[in-house]
Amino acid sequence: MKKTIVISLMLCRVLSLSAQYLHEGDTIAIISPSSATDTATINGGMRTLEQWGYRCVVGPHALSDYHGFAGTVDERLADLLWALKEPTVKAIMCSRGGDGAAHLLARLSLDTLRHYPKMMIGFSDITALLCAEARAGVKGIHGSMCHALKTYEGNDTVSQTLRQMLQGNLPTYRVAPHPLNITGKAEGILVGGNMSVFNDLAGSDFDPLLMDGTILFIEDTGEEMSKVDRMLHNIEVRRLQSHIRAVVVGQFNKYKHPENGFDDMYAMLHEYLQHWHIPVCYDFPTGHAHLRNFPLLTGAKATLDVSNEAVVLRYDN
Repeated sequence: MKKTIVISLMLCRVLSLSAQYLHEGDTIAIISPSSATDTATINGGMRTLEQWGYRCVVGPHALSDYHGFAGTVDERLADLLWALKEPTVKAIMCSRGGDGAAHLLARLSLDTLRHYPKMMIGFSDITALLCAEARAGVKGIHGSMCHALKTYEGNDTVSQTLRQMLQGNLPTYRVAPHPLNITGKAEGILVGGNMSVFNDLAGSDFDPLLMDGTILFIEDTGEEMSKVDRMLHNIEVRRLQSHIRAVVVGQFNKYKHPENGFDDMYAMLHEYLQHWHIPVCYDFPTGHAHLRNFPLLTGAKATLDVSNEAVVLRYDN
């Protein structure tokens, strides 16, 4: 077992007024707010969810293809609003990420998300919608979508942790320490996800960094180190690091090395984060590699404890 993977899961039942957890027989809507997908991916995700005891309904435009997006903005927004407003739908799983979820935010209000507080499930480009929900005070799940549920058939540890989270059984994650970790303990609202996606929300109503008292988690794939450097500088130049109580650094993969002398992404991130004087943990298992993408409940109050022995992330009642 690699030392960076979660080494213990302690499940506890947690109830919330702003997140409607699921029961056997509940209905999950599958929609495609970002890039186009295919029938096999959606059907494979449905099979796993149905094996877990849920009913599934698919958005009318979930299989549309408009210039690489899963339909026009109007079509994708219509599917999202249908899933939010349909009373029989208890949660929403996005079929895939890619690009395009942010298109919907220009036509979506925080009041709508508050009025229909349903957990949305996804990661990568779906970060835009998860951040919007967090700003509205609604919890969502940064976690696996249809492709992973189809590929692993729901039998791996990551998928099984997602299954538990859907039912309100929230994990306590215990992760091995990393040499660059900055020790300390902090409480806050867990927000974040794909760094390049939430960076593009800067200054909008949906910007998670405008929330004070947060634990920020970050991950990305395929981004140049110089671009991530600019994202960090953007946070500092807006003086928003004062809103952040702790940082959870997930997986950064497939990135390009610039000619700036840094050996890797974590070394460059540390150049900034060491000056924020808050707890920081590196190599947390969240990101674009499924078996290292354990689900995180966004918009939830959490505690991060970074010590020399371990990193512990747990959710507060």
